[in-house]
Amino acid sequence: MGTMKTFILLAAMTALFMAVGYLVGGMVGMAIAFGVALIMNAFSWWNADKIVLRMQGAREVTEDERSPVIRTFASDTRALAEHAGMPEPKIYVIDTPQPNAFATGRDPKHAAVCATMGLLNSLTREEVAGVMAHELAHVQHRDTLTMTVTATLAGAIGMLANFAIFFGNRERGGILTSIAIMIFAPMAAALVQMAISRSREYEADRLGAEICGNPHWLASALEKIDRGAKATLNQRAEANPAMAHMYIMNPLAGKGADNLFSTHPATANRIEALRKLAKDMNITPAGNLAEPEPARAAGPWG
Repeated sequence: MGTMKTFILLAAMTALFMAVGYLVGGMVGMAIAFGVALIMNAFSWWNADKIVLRMQGAREVTEDERSPVIRTFASDTRALAEHAGMPEPKIYVIDTPQPNAFATGRDPKHAAVCATMGLLNSLTREEVAGVMAHELAHVQHRDTLTMTVTATLAGAIGMLANFAIFFGNRERGGILTSIAIMIFAPMAAALVQMAISRSREYEADRLGAEICGNPHWLASALEKIDRGAKATLNQRAEANPAMAHMYIMNPLAGKGADNLFSTHPATANRIEALRKLAKDMNITPAGNLAEPEPARAAGPWG
């Protein structure tokens, strides 16, 4: 059902894009704008992961990594990918104190997962595993590609809407219609984009819990990440807010994002769904989740 909802929302985004193009320049304007969007999408298809990682200041974890925390994180992430029957992703870290993580890439064979140092230093090894399993679930379902295409279309709609005030066809409603397009088209595109993101988070939570084997690990991690995101600014994310939907938790939460325009579902709802899943799986919380040790202990998923 989540996949069908995503397709419907993407279709709505595409229809909105074509409608704005038509209102701005008729059939010719729509055709030109659509051609530009195709080029943008093709560029995003091949380069999205590199662009996102560079903009967020991520560095790749290599074989000669000295930090034992990062080495453990990388090793466990590879083990989770193998357990899920997925190709080994590239692994990155970001030197920021805010606990967070995201995945990017056009498909499982060209994927990358990234965690902040704030996440690795504040969560247990099991909780980190839950988070990375969530990100691997996004990769497995190709959500990263979906969100890239959605962001590209949203940007194209915003660009066309700005053109409407100057180049809009007066026979299609006059200046007031052009102003309405300029205001409401980007807003509608943003709402569709965010709805897609929210719908995929629940599914990634569910599949991620199955990959790591314990929904309580991810539920506990989400509680900590939510607190950390609200208490700590992510400067890279603040500079590039269009990337916020890619993180496991809204990295702009420190500035109190409006619920209507939130890129993520409410944390309490996600935790409730995970705990219900754990109950259905007859899994009780591990004793170390209440007062966790640093992320160094052995991970039972492997």
